[in-house]
Amino acid sequence: MRRYSIPTIAPSEITPEKLWLTRREWLQRAGIGAFAAGAGTLIPGLAQATARTTDRSVLPAGRNTAYSVDAALTSEKDIISYNNFYEFGTGKEDPHRYADRMQTEPWTVRVEGEVERPGTYDIDALRKLADMEERIYRLRCVEGWSMVIPWTGYSLAALLKHAQPNSNARYVEFETALQPDNMPGVRSRILDWPYTEGLRLDEAMHPLTMLVFGVYGKVLPNQNGAPLRVAIPWKYGFKSAKSIVAIRLLEDAPVSSWTKVAPHEYGFFANVNPDVPHPRWSQATERRIGAGIFAPRVDTQLFNGYADQVAGLYDGMDLARFY
Repeated sequence: MRRYSIPTIAPSEITPEKLWLTRREWLQRAGIGAFAAGAGTLIPGLAQATARTTDRSVLPAGRNTAYSVDAALTSEKDIISYNNFYEFGTGKEDPHRYADRMQTEPWTVRVEGEVERPGTYDIDALRKLADMEERIYRLRCVEGWSMVIPWTGYSLAALLKHAQPNSNARYVEFETALQPDNMPGVRSRILDWPYTEGLRLDEAMHPLTMLVFGVYGKVLPNQNGAPLRVAIPWKYGFKSAKSIVAIRLLEDAPVSSWTKVAPHEYGFFANVNPDVPHPRWSQATERRIGAGIFAPRVDTQLFNGYADQVAGLYDGMDLARFY
């Protein structure tokens, strides 16, 4: 049996859980996250503030030290304010500015296609399907910036095994939310909405592929893909579909949204590879968000530093052709 190991992060670099809980307790006492008594709706006048800050309850989860990287965490402020989420606009601040409009309750996810047990799950059922854990993952975006993020969730494989893929299943497609009235970015027609992404089944079943429900120990904010997204740390960030509404098992490879609009720039695999430049810029180096404007760029690592864990998935493949 192959064993997976990733260097652990130094304990001194981790934000203590006590600080998360203290902040949450202070906000609750201040009344910012209060709900109307017995109504289950937000107190009038507080909806916008709570969508971005306090509507983020703590997700109890122990840290999985086997899935940690030896790097300082990106600050929570940067993680929730500097995002790619084109449904809300192409600017990095647009998701934080507009994502509070997205409706995330109620929320259901369809699991369908080549499975023995198709079904529709509400978000509470998905959160309870497997034990939550915190993992420290690198995120590398195709534009050349990167982060180190403490995600909360569990391996996507837990949900896929529950659905029981049949013998025809070879790929997994993710379909994300489309709310035209709440997502100003979809008016641009940059992509063919709704956004879709895909993986090979073995990639989706890899233990590093994570179904994510939270960040920094709390429920995901909308701009980070609430109420659930995927994280595939050895691939560029655009592969990590946000605000998922359907997970579809397929026999044939799906055509991902970015591959459909620009196949010469965005391949299906999207593995982080410094030796394969984007047609409009190099991928050889990256800029760590939060490191400061004068911080030097650092070398990009093959498979984003996860080569020991995932290189075997691509044995015999030409990684320049299958980019």
